[in-house]
Amino acid sequence: MISKTQLIQTIEGMPEEFSMDDFLDRILLLQKIELGINQSENNETFSTEEAKDQLKKWLK
Repeated sequence: MISKTQLIQTIEGMPEEFSMDDFLDRILLLQKIELGINQSENNETFSTEEAKDQLKKWLK
């Protein structure tokens, strides 16, 4: 979950004028990073070998 503080920091780091699309892209990126961190902390990740096996299946 994204905090108000993260949103405020994101807005403060943006240029004076920006599009809503640019803002939403940054928010989505923050959300995906947060999700990845949580998955890593909960050992919900793939080993390199598991990832390679998954890629082989997807690239057939």
